[in-house]
Amino acid sequence: MMENNKMETLSTVRVQYSSDLYKLVDSLNRTLKEKDLMFGLALDEEDHDTAIFTIYRT
Repeated sequence: MMENNKMETLSTVRVQYSSDLYKLVDSLNRTLKEKDLMFGLALDEEDHDTAIFTIYRT
């Protein structure tokens, strides 16, 4: 039987973009994946000085 892999968004925050943000997101993903948490980072399409950081439960 296949497991339902639906992700739940727990939190989204807009922050000032920094080129090192991906290092934090990578570290969080590597450290907390066993806790069923996943972290995402996207550049705001309209404001390239803003990043969107999202926490998901998998």
